[in-house]
Amino acid sequence: MITGSTTALSDLAPPDPTPAGTTAAAVTCALTRVRDTAEEIFAALDDIRAATRGRARAVRRGGRRLVSADLAALRPLLFGRLGAVIAGIGFIAAPGLLADAPWYLEWWQENPTGTPVQLLRDLDPSSSAFYDYTHWDWYTGPESGADRTICGPYVDYLCTDEYSLTLSVPVTLDGVFLGVAAADVFVRRFEAAVVPALRDVPVPAFLVNAQGRVVASNTARWIAGSVYRGAEGFAVRAVPGLPLSLVEGTAR
Repeated sequence: MITGSTTALSDLAPPDPTPAGTTAAAVTCALTRVRDTAEEIFAALDDIRAATRGRARAVRRGGRRLVSADLAALRPLLFGRLGAVIAGIGFIAAPGLLADAPWYLEWWQENPTGTPVQLLRDLDPSSSAFYDYTHWDWYTGPESGADRTICGPYVDYLCTDEYSLTLSVPVTLDGVFLGVAAADVFVRRFEAAVVPALRDVPVPAFLVNAQGRVVASNTARWIAGSVYRGAEGFAVRAVPGLPLSLVEGTAR
């Protein structure tokens, strides 16, 4: 959930000239594959958002503030979402939300033993090792009102040392920002899901996030982690409902 780096994909030979109709059909299939893969992750985050909101509402009706123990009720839900594509998942509380922990992460991730392990970091603002999670894009995006945020790829030095993406959504109750539901996804797993469809596109094609960072690609010219700022001979297609776009070569 922290910093950036790059990794190489397969170096594909330049595609042969192909009828536009074939290219359009392959692009449509790639867009569908990307959308379905990301929607599965965001569906898990929507479940966490709903559960957190429900718990906060119940506690408020009881006449008290949330405490960290209240968030333990989320754990069965979080554990059930780990595996497959998702490597880490949880709720990150807005500072001051909890009565007993001004800063708090209810964050769990995969463990080689198969048992989820909780991420524990120094959340004491007076400490030199204090982890201020409110500075990171996966938090500031939802906090600023973005309904869906995708950050990365980057090397996750905090959690796994893996090349990762972080997807996040805001959690609110009656217009008040409670925090963020987020999931970490290894890029290699995301690529395994979407790159086969990209490879079926017979022209250079790659997926970028809202900041133009390449997420997955069928060409070594635009590897995951590089930044696309526009280039001659490319068209950009938005992935419906997601902060992602597919960049497609237009030269025939």
